Amino acid sequence: MYSIGKLSREFNLSRSALLYYESIGLLTASVRTDANYRQYSEDDKKRLSQICALREAGVPLNEISSILNTDGINESSILEKRLNELNHEIKYLRLQQKLIIEMLKAKCSTDKKMPMDRQTFISILTSTGLDEEAMNSFHIQFEKNSPDSHQFFLEFLGISDEDIKQIRELSRSQI
Repeated sequence: MYSIGKLSREFNLSRSALLYYESIGLLTASVRTDANYRQYSEDDKKRLSQICALREAGVPLNEISSILNTDGINESSILEKRLNELNHEIKYLRLQQKLIIEMLKAKCSTDKKMPMDRQTFISILTSTGLDEEAMNSFHIQFEKNSPDSHQFFLEFLGISDEDIKQIRELSRSQI
């Protein structure tokens, strides 16, 4: 049997995290001692290991509960959904990475010519497989995560002040 302290140390979780898992029905102590202390069995420990592995994969707690409470019947569909979310995030991060590289190149350049314009940028995004919806999502996330950089980036593309204002307002309205 394992105490709550021993499990929390072994899984590097706070005691309050284990108590929270209990409060939402993810984990339940098998036994209570005469002094009302929680004691966890080997099966409880295995369940906590599953919970931690799924959390590491970014699966939300409500979906972990669904997996564990249905004996893993819908585990594949939940994991596939998470994989698709990660693929979308990776695609977005790669795009950000490319944009930052281009911005840094432009900043280091002594040539005063605009290194990229709006049409060139849209052409690049389209050729990487992004559609209009993904480009809108890009602007929304850019505005949400770094509004000043978003402004700089739009200026970098040589977009007019009026168009920048319109793009940013539309992005903010969808956050």
